[in-house]
Order: sequence, then C-alpha cells, then structure tokens
Amino acid sequence: MPATRDGKLWRSQFYYEDWQGIRHKKNKRGFKTKGEADEWERNFRQQQQKDLDINFENFVEIYFQDMENRLRESTIINKRYVFDLKVTPYFKNKKICEIKTSDIRAWQNILIKKGYAATYLKSINNQLAALFNYAVKYYDLRDNPCRKAGSIGKSRAEEMDFWTKQEFKEFLPAITEKPEARMAFLLLYWTGMRIGELLALTYDDINLDKQIITINKSYQRINGKDMITPPKTPKSNRKVTIPLFLAEELSEYCSMLYGITSKERMFRFTKSLMEHEMVRGIKKTGVKRIRLHDLRHSHASLLVEMGFQPLAIAERLGHEKIETTLNTYSHLYPNKQAELADQLEIANGKEA
Repeated sequence: MPATRDGKLWRSQFYYEDWQGIRHKKNKRGFKTKGEADEWERNFRQQQQKDLDINFENFVEIYFQDMENRLRESTIINKRYVFDLKVTPYFKNKKICEIKTSDIRAWQNILIKKGYAATYLKSINNQLAALFNYAVKYYDLRDNPCRKAGSIGKSRAEEMDFWTKQEFKEFLPAITEKPEARMAFLLLYWTGMRIGELLALTYDDINLDKQIITINKSYQRINGKDMITPPKTPKSNRKVTIPLFLAEELSEYCSMLYGITSKERMFRFTKSLMEHEMVRGIKKTGVKRIRLHDLRHSHASLLVEMGFQPLAIAERLGHEKIETTLNTYSHLYPNKQAELADQLEIANGKEA
C-alpha cells in the first residue's frame, strides 16, 4: 500500500505477516516526505522477512531485537554505541549476504588509520565478528568473513600501568578534603573491586565486625539513568576480606553518613567524579598518570608482589576463570619464576 498524505505530512500503512503467519496492519505517521514513508516500509518488511537478502543496517536491528532479551541493558547500550559510530555507517547499505572478506579488511584498515588504542580496535572488531557469528548460527550464513579477515588490535595492552603502594600513599593526601572520594580510592586500591561494584555498595554489604565486604551488584549511569545490575560474572559475586586499618577507616566514614538507609548507595556519585578527582590528585602530587580501572591492577600487582598465587588473586578479584588472571597479570610474574627456578636448584642439590 503506497504512502498517503496526512495533512502536511505523510503516513505509511500496510499489512504484513509475522513469523507465525498472522496478518497485522502497520500504521506510522509523521513522515516529512513520501520517500521517507516508503523507505520506512521497505526497512520494516526487510526486518520481518528474516533472511540474509537484507541491508546490514536492518540485520543489525534484528540482532539487537533478539539480543536485548538475553543481555543486560547496559551491555546492549554499549554494543549499540559501537555499532552506531564505528560499524553501521560503513556497511549500512550493503546486503549482509554480500559482505566479503575484502570489505572487512578495508573497514579494519580505516579503523587502524584512526590511531585507536590496540585494545579498543580489538573490542570494535569483536562486535562485528559477533554479529556475523549470529548470522552463521541462526540464519545459515555460509561463513563469517571476519574470521577470514583476521583480527586487529590486542586483547590487552603491552604494558599495564599501576601504582605501587608508595605511589598510592603519595596520591592520597591530595584528596584529603574530599572524604567520600578518599574512602572510595582506599577501597579500590586495597580490595581490587571494580568501580561499578564500589558505587553499588550499601550498608547491608558491609560487616565491619568480621571485616568483610559482600559484592553482589554493580552500578552504572547510562544516558542519565542510574542502573543497578548483577555483577559482571557469576564469580563476581564474592566476599572480600579487608584489613583492620581499612575497616576502621570505613567505620569512620559510615559514621558521617547521616540519614542514609541500609539499602541506599554509600557513595552517591558517579565514575566521572572519581575520574575527575584522580586527574586532580595526579596533577597536585605529580605521581604517574594511570586510569581509574588501573587501581584494580594496582591491587593485583601488590598481591603478586606479596607472593599470593593466581587462584587466590582470581577469587579476590572475581575473575570467572583463573586463565583470565594468568593472562592479565602474567607479566608481573617473571621474578617469581626466577625464584621458583632457584628453589628447584636448591631442591636438586639437597637430593645430591
């Protein structure tokens, strides 16, 4: 049914069959031109037909309509951000079944020339690869062109920035006048929890007598909306023990929180405030510049230096697999490997 006039604007109305074969009428108003109304109908029908003779942009919508029922809202928002800015504009009008390995390589080269960080390049490429894996698995696409094109970027940076205990102690006095931020930085450095886990903490999560913090949720602010979600992985649900001095600091901080209920967030600010305070403190003290997330790496490096084994570190950080810990922090173990070799040498000498 062609688009029709609707006052000064245009209306698109037509019948279509859903996946069960049931006939429905679609009616959408407010288009400025007849061409816009007709294009909207074409795109809608393509998304309904569920085959691969479809524009990339429309298949992306099919993908998100399915995945938004299976992934966390924050994950969907982040995925959409990557597609809208870095992926869809390039492949927008190409048919999903006609995108070749050479097209993927050309797109990758454009990204590489933009000078993005290696880890960011990897993340963007993974999102496109996931879309084509979805098409292979559920829509019978013959193969994934991303697989033949190869990946770009790296899973982790060549070198990981972190603060030593001395560097953290030099930084801390710079934010003494901000007790909320100071307590937050203490917890991040001495527990290794993620920033979202910290910002989701409530009174109910703190047991000062047993010196235990229960981590069972995460906080994010996305598009101006506060979101409390389950933590990153099932293993992220954990109990973290804290040293006595940190429990005393936390007790003093809690005594200043007047009128807060047991289930309200103890830190009523966002990640951006923490990032601002970190930049300010670094400028004031002159300590090495690192990212907020690198405080988690700082805690892990401290544990490695103290001699803790990867399994214990993985449990404390809430890693789903110990391989994650080993891959992320393997570069922190060279000295430990040398010590191990020395001990084996000594053991061999004793047997002789």
